[in-house]
Amino acid sequence: MQFESFGDIFAMGGYAKYVWSGFAVTFLSMFALLIASRNDTKKILNEVNKKKHRQARIDAAKNRENTL
Repeated sequence: MQFESFGDIFAMGGYAKYVWSGFAVTFLSMFALLIASRNDTKKILNEVNKKKHRQARIDAAKNRENTL
């Protein structure tokens, strides 16, 4: 499909509201997915660090128990 002018690209042959709303929904969904993924990653990394520190405290307590 060829367009006569630059304005025709934005008009999309009378289907602009469908085309551009489709682009908007797609990009907003992708942005929301990006934010959700980053938040989940941070949450998971924090949980892993907490478990690692907890295990280190448990191991340290066992070592102290064995030396007494």
